[in-house]
Amino acid sequence: MGSALAVGPYRVDPPVVLAPMAGITNVAFRQLCREQGAGMYVCEMITSRALIEGNPKTRRMIAFGDREHPRSLQLYGVDPATVRKAVELIVDEDLADHIDLNFGCSVPKVTRRGGGSALPYKRWLFGQLVAEAVRAAAPAGLPVTVKMRTGIDDDHLTYLEAGRIAQDAGAAWVALHARTAAQRYSGTADWTAIAALTAALDIPVLGNGDIWEADDALRMMADTGCAGVVVGRGCLGRPWLFADLAAAFAGRADRVLPTLRDVARLMRRHAELLVAALGGDREGVVDFRKHVAWYLKGFPVGAELRRALAMAASLAELDDLLGALDGEEPFPTSTLGRPRGRTNAPGRVVLPAGWLRDRDDLAIPDGAELDDSGG
Repeated sequence: MGSALAVGPYRVDPPVVLAPMAGITNVAFRQLCREQGAGMYVCEMITSRALIEGNPKTRRMIAFGDREHPRSLQLYGVDPATVRKAVELIVDEDLADHIDLNFGCSVPKVTRRGGGSALPYKRWLFGQLVAEAVRAAAPAGLPVTVKMRTGIDDDHLTYLEAGRIAQDAGAAWVALHARTAAQRYSGTADWTAIAALTAALDIPVLGNGDIWEADDALRMMADTGCAGVVVGRGCLGRPWLFADLAAAFAGRADRVLPTLRDVARLMRRHAELLVAALGGDREGVVDFRKHVAWYLKGFPVGAELRRALAMAASLAELDDLLGALDGEEPFPTSTLGRPRGRTNAPGRVVLPAGWLRDRDDLAIPDGAELDDSGG
C-alpha cells in the first residue's frame, strides 16, 4: 500500500516522513528513529538568511549522519531572491539531497513577518519563491517539496490554490498539515482537505495531522488517497512508532508495546546519541531533558523520580536514575491513540500590517528574513 512514493531519485519506502520539529529532529533523534524503521527523516527547519550568512548554529543544525541518505533539509524564507541564494549555496556546497520548503509554521515570530503558514495567502509571492527554489536546485537534480497548512484560518483557506501553484512551479510533492494556522495544534485535523488536495493535484500529496498510531497512517491513506504520511508529535517519546509503521505498511499486525525497561534503554540510547552529536556529556543530557516526560507518559513513575530525570546533567547520573525505574512495568495502553506534545489552544494568527488586503501584492515585509535558526 503506497510503497511507490519517491522524491527525485530517492525511494521513500515505507511512505513515511518525519516532520521537522524545532529542537527535536536533530541528527541524534533522526538516527534513533532510523534505527527503528525506514522512511525519510527531515532535519530541523533552518532559515535562508542564516544559512547565507554562515550562522554557526545553523551550520551545526544541518549536520547529517554518515549513513543518512537522502539528506533532507527544511528551509524557511519569505524573499524569493534570498531563498534562491540559499538553495544555490546548498547545491554548491553539497549540503543536502532534498529540500523541503516550510509554509506550515504558525508561531508568531514567523507569521508576523509573512513567513510560514502566512505566506501562501500571497499567491504570486508564494509561486515565485517555490519557482526560484526549484530553478536553483535543478542543476544538481535536488528535488524540492512543499509543506503547508490548509490556510490562515477558516475564512482564508489557501491549500487548493497553493497546491496547484506549487505543482506548476515544479514541486516534487506537497505535504499538507490539515489544520489552519489559527488552529495551531488544537482540535482535530481535517483529513477531507487532504483528500481534496489529492484529487486536485497530479503530483503526490502527503498527509499530516493526528497520526498517533501506525493504523492511523493506514486509515489516512485509505480515506484520502494520499501517497504518504508525515509524522510529527506522534513519535515524541515513542521512536518505535517507526517500527510500527514499517510493520503496518508491510501488512503485519505486530506492534511494539515496550516495557519500562525497554523504554529506559531507548532513553539511554537517545541521550548517548545527543552526547555524541553535541560534543559533551552535560550538553547532550541537558538537551535530552525535554524528552523525559514524553517517554514516561502514562507509566506509574513517581513525581520525584520524574523530576530528577528531567534535571539530570550527565550520562552517569542518568544511568543511576534509569536504574531506579521498575523495568517490569508494562506499556500503558491507555495512552495509545492519544495526542502527544503540543496541544495548544486556537488563536488569532499574527500577520504583518495589511497582509490580508491584497493577495497579489509581491511586497516583502520589512525584517521578513530571520537571521537565526531554531525554536
